[in-house]
Amino acid sequence: MEVYNGSMANLEYRKLDPSEITLNLNDLSGWVLEGGLIKKIFSFEKYKDGVVFASAVGYLADRLDHHPDLLVSYGKVTVSMNTHSVDGISPYDFELARRIEAIA
Repeated sequence: MEVYNGSMANLEYRKLDPSEITLNLNDLSGWVLEGGLIKKIFSFEKYKDGVVFASAVGYLADRLDHHPDLLVSYGKVTVSMNTHSVDGISPYDFELARRIEAIA
C-alpha cells in the first residue's frame, strides 16, 4: 500500500533552520511546531477509525524508516515527531507529514 508518489531526492538527515520549518509548515494544513516537534491532531467519529488511521500511519512510517509518536484517544489521533539524530526537525519529518496527509 504505497499511496505517496512524491520524490525522496531532497531527503537528508539535517536540522532545518526556523525559516525552513515555517515554510514547510505553511504547506501543511493543521500542523504546528510545539515543544520541538511538529504535531497535528486528527479527528474521527469513531474510536476504531482512529485506530485504523494510526495503523496506516505506522505502516507509512515504517516504509520511510522514520517513526512518529502516536497518541490514540477517543475520536482523535495525535501525531508528533522530530528527528532525534539531528536534535530537531529534518526534511524526513515533513516528508512523513506529507505522506500522512495523503491518507488522512
